[in-house]
Amino acid sequence: MSVSFPKPLTEKEEKYYIEQYENGDEEARQILIERNLRLVAHIAKKYSSQTHTMDDFISIGTIGLIKAVSTYRSGKSVRLATYAAKCIENEILMSIRSSRKNAAEVSLNVSIGTDKDGNEISLNDILGTEPDAVADNISLKLQVQNMLRTIDQVLTDREKLVLIHRYGIMGQTPKTQREVASLLDISRSYVSRIEKKALEKMRASLPS
Repeated sequence: MSVSFPKPLTEKEEKYYIEQYENGDEEARQILIERNLRLVAHIAKKYSSQTHTMDDFISIGTIGLIKAVSTYRSGKSVRLATYAAKCIENEILMSIRSSRKNAAEVSLNVSIGTDKDGNEISLNDILGTEPDAVADNISLKLQVQNMLRTIDQVLTDREKLVLIHRYGIMGQTPKTQREVASLLDISRSYVSRIEKKALEKMRASLPS
């Protein structure tokens, strides 16, 4: 299903909203982000592949866009769109490099089942056990792959984005709910609700 993005800002409009944002207008900041989403999609399309869909890179690229809008200043010699394109591309490339380097690693405290005594276990619990059998290592790799596949299949883009940054998936640094809220420009309580719903989906989808 194709997504329709807002038209880009003209140079005059961009200058106006940047000035408004620098004067404390948060609505102007949101407009600057929304009206540059087409740029995110354009860059994401170049990097989409079998392992990472365009939606994945739009989510990651949007983080770069938010960083660009937050750090851009009107005194720069280039337009916001030019500055943002570099930030978006850097965010995507950083994600690709981290993903390749840590393809089999995930730091996620989500229950993936129970042990023989009925206690919930997470990937972190498994990673902490002694690798005393080849079968255990194979099982772990399969569980990690299943976890990543489940994240991609059952969660919405926003839910994936929250979990990626809350638990340090795809090479990201784990963040607090407050940090994620600031990054995505939403309230901390909203992040908490999204995270709770996403974890419930994960638990329901993963084998017990």
